[in-house]
Amino acid sequence: MKIVAVTSCPTGIAHTYMAAEALEQAAKDAGHEIQVETQGAAGAEAVPDAAIAGADAVVFAADVEVRNRERFAGKPLVQTSVKRAINDASSLIAEAEAAARTGGAGGVMTGAATEAAAPEPPSGPETKVDQSAGLGTRLRQWLMTGVSYMIPFVAAGGILIALAFLLGGPEVANKVNGGTFEGTEYQAVEDLSKLIVQAGYAGLLFKIGATAFSMLVPILAGFIAYAMGDRPALVAGIVGGLIANEIGAGFLGGLAAGLIAGAVVMWIKRLKVPRGVAGIMPVVVIPLVSAFIVGALMLVVIGQPIAALQSGLTDWLQGLSGSNAILLGIIVGLMMAFDMGGPVNKVAYAFGLAALASGNIKIMAAVMAAGMTPPLGLALATVIRKHLFTRAERQAGEAGW
Repeated sequence: MKIVAVTSCPTGIAHTYMAAEALEQAAKDAGHEIQVETQGAAGAEAVPDAAIAGADAVVFAADVEVRNRERFAGKPLVQTSVKRAINDASSLIAEAEAAARTGGAGGVMTGAATEAAAPEPPSGPETKVDQSAGLGTRLRQWLMTGVSYMIPFVAAGGILIALAFLLGGPEVANKVNGGTFEGTEYQAVEDLSKLIVQAGYAGLLFKIGATAFSMLVPILAGFIAYAMGDRPALVAGIVGGLIANEIGAGFLGGLAAGLIAGAVVMWIKRLKVPRGVAGIMPVVVIPLVSAFIVGALMLVVIGQPIAALQSGLTDWLQGLSGSNAILLGIIVGLMMAFDMGGPVNKVAYAFGLAALASGNIKIMAAVMAAGMTPPLGLALATVIRKHLFTRAERQAGEAGW
């Protein structure tokens, strides 16, 4: 048989490619042809349309929304998590075979799959057709889509800020933003042409990194909305995220803004409009109406309560010290290492991001230190006792470094 597959995880780094490799090996072992599209952090090299047209079945191994999924319309579809593709790829290939033979035992995705539910497949508890999944599963996918697009901003901004501190010392932030450091008072740099004069190249790095960091909440909100309502929802989500930043609602406000924007756009898209208006709906009407509704709700109704909650959480985090900080570090550290990229890990990471967006860097420090420990330990193990590991595992160990 000919099979096409798409793999995608929230970070778009390790699990996306591990799932692709597992599916390719399982299909080869079963005597089938397979082409896998990895929708990872480096982008995606799309499976050719000819390969999709000639495919007997489609496999989605994705923890986030599959981009451009309408290309696969009409094909028997098996959808599951990335974790299951890594651990049990052979059974997924078998389910794809069954779906191809019956014309839909694994769930057929029609052209209206994004609007209507597809039948639930009978082939196992983890296999699901996306639109028939429970609200909790779909909510997790929407949130993880937002997180996956936000992570590159975290990486770029965080590393630039770290380099700024490395080159310019801890006072570089005060030189750029203004403040007092060890008795010396600095004025905020309002004229960017004077940035390098006052703060040096470290100040330039800090300014660029801080700008990237300022986009965390808008990007999170925008792509949560995008996962729910497609491109027309981006505007409302990003506008809602920017407002959340402005009123101090932070990470929690971004989550709320993204979900509200997506829900509003999904509602508007269901409305029946005259044919003459339909053409401008996705470009003008939907972004205009949804941005107004989300902006008004954030500014007038829910923004301030969320900002108060965010402020209380920030004050609590800032107040942690001594034994309390150690206990919190132990808890989030164990959560990070518990399931290596699974749901518990993601909760701890989201908590760290929320603290980071609020200006508290201690929580993310604990999260990152604990998150680095398992891959470094496994990488070291593949070097010290090579004979205990397969060639593929040793290659994974190299990536772990």
